[in-house]
Amino acid sequence: MTFLERIQHEILTGDGAIGTMLYNKGVSLEANFEHLNLIRPEMVRDLHREYLDAGAQVIETNTFGANYTKLAAIGLDRRVREINQRGAELARQVAGESSGREVFVAGSVGPLARPKGEERELSAAETLDIFRQQCSALAEGKVDLFILETFSDLKQLQAALQAAKETGLPALASMAYLEGGRTGGGDEVEGVAAALTGAGADLIGANCGAGPLEVLRNLERMAAVTPLPLAAFANSGFPEFRDGRYIYRATPEYFAERAVEMAQAGARLIGGCCGTTPEHIRQVAERLKGLHPAKRTVPVHVPVREQRQEQLPVQGGFLDKWGKEPVVTVELDPPRGLDCSKVLAGSLALKEAGADAINLAENPLARVRMGNIALANLIQREVGIEVIVHITCRDRNLLGLQSDLMGASLLGIRNVLAVTGDPARLGEHAGATSVYDLNSFTLIKLLADLNTGINGLGSPIGGSTGFVIGAAFNPNTPKMEVQTARLAKKIANGAMFAQTQPIYDPARLREMLEHTGPLGIPVLPGILPLVSERNCEYLHNEVPGIVIPDAIRRRMRGKEKEAGVTEGLAIAKEFIAEVKGVVGGFYLIPPFGNWNIAVDLIRYIKGAGGTE
Repeated sequence: MTFLERIQHEILTGDGAIGTMLYNKGVSLEANFEHLNLIRPEMVRDLHREYLDAGAQVIETNTFGANYTKLAAIGLDRRVREINQRGAELARQVAGESSGREVFVAGSVGPLARPKGEERELSAAETLDIFRQQCSALAEGKVDLFILETFSDLKQLQAALQAAKETGLPALASMAYLEGGRTGGGDEVEGVAAALTGAGADLIGANCGAGPLEVLRNLERMAAVTPLPLAAFANSGFPEFRDGRYIYRATPEYFAERAVEMAQAGARLIGGCCGTTPEHIRQVAERLKGLHPAKRTVPVHVPVREQRQEQLPVQGGFLDKWGKEPVVTVELDPPRGLDCSKVLAGSLALKEAGADAINLAENPLARVRMGNIALANLIQREVGIEVIVHITCRDRNLLGLQSDLMGASLLGIRNVLAVTGDPARLGEHAGATSVYDLNSFTLIKLLADLNTGINGLGSPIGGSTGFVIGAAFNPNTPKMEVQTARLAKKIANGAMFAQTQPIYDPARLREMLEHTGPLGIPVLPGILPLVSERNCEYLHNEVPGIVIPDAIRRRMRGKEKEAGVTEGLAIAKEFIAEVKGVVGGFYLIPPFGNWNIAVDLIRYIKGAGGTE
């Protein structure tokens, strides 16, 4: 009898955690568990046997992370097929040892490695090809079905499902839900169930997540919108770090009680995820023995909840003048210590010169400076000028970003420029690490969610943050259309304006405007005045994203100190004069925090004089 035939009449017991158990057996968390299929196969076989002896009727291959993206990170990209085939063979060998009962082998397929920082995202075709490579290898290893598990990105799961179904084998499509029944990608349980039902899944389910009770709730919601059989592989609650090890709190008895409730909610396949052990599975198997699949009313239609509201309109702000008079923003660096007097004095001088907003970078070049949210609040209160706070993805995880952004809203910060951030390894603290839970695209999406009144989980926050969301744009690229496509994606995620890397070539600016004009948002070109030949050559040769034309480099040749500043200002003003009629504003970046240079340029832009 096939797997799909069995679940029509029975509730099957799956196995439990693989990573947790291998860790408990002494394998380091830093080790690659899938590589053990090749170097310590007996350890993997022994674990399969433990679950088999505990009563598991479906055992998963040790291949959850055996895809190209994860194996390439440790130099095993050429062994993807070998590791997957071997993982299937090990599980098949153990399944064959069962006497008197049929045991199915499920090929475990997990999500791809997430790009870090500004790493390129995979195309849809590349993603599908990677899953095809893994699924075909598992099919060659003679698995009976696929368990596609712990996905947070619905599109990626749909790609994995397509690859799995191309082999002709059945597939369970399972996502990891956060509290409240929403994925990390922002999709509701009901919407996911509808999408996976339409995509051809044979079973759908929930795994990992916030524990058995939360998985039970998600199953109940799925059961109301899909006729497909359901599956549940819950965590054993939340882990607790104790005496150097992670301990999960849910007892096998408690876990088995929830498993019975999952069966009553419509689950036909029930096992465990992180923290579950053979004892958890033993108790689940005993409690499920003799139970029949729950009778369910097949939905007549599949309702899909509204996933997003529109961002609430933002009233007022520095962009109100756009199209009426030149808008000028100026970047200042927060101090390296606690003395804010210079940045406050600079902000006041810039305001009096006519600046519309102050930009505050966040630890630029990964070097420690004062927190820009608190400083922005101080500038807005004491100087009375708007501040654009640069928020990076480098320094805080998803939890910290949301907390700080809500706090910024409470403090009256309304303008945020979302950037990925320079990697920590570039900075002065060798022990610092980059977080990158998000990148600039997903940070913009988070900001837009907060503007609609929900957090990253989809839970209400009691109002709108009202952020004016900015994005970065690099015009100094040989392929302007690529950067334009990136900006279009940022706009689709919620960006409302853009500021560019420093640009020195008017022709390049016009090309940029031709590409970005149809996107319909204000774009402020960056202007970083040069101060010397040394400064010019450093920017051109060592700073990513900056290209200085040869003619300008020749003009700066031999110019140092006052002569360099004078020539740099002249070049900046010539650029402004040539493009002032085609842009609505400028983003000034005074060199070395010298705001006096920016004051001169603001007066020139606003038509109030300035040195010639």
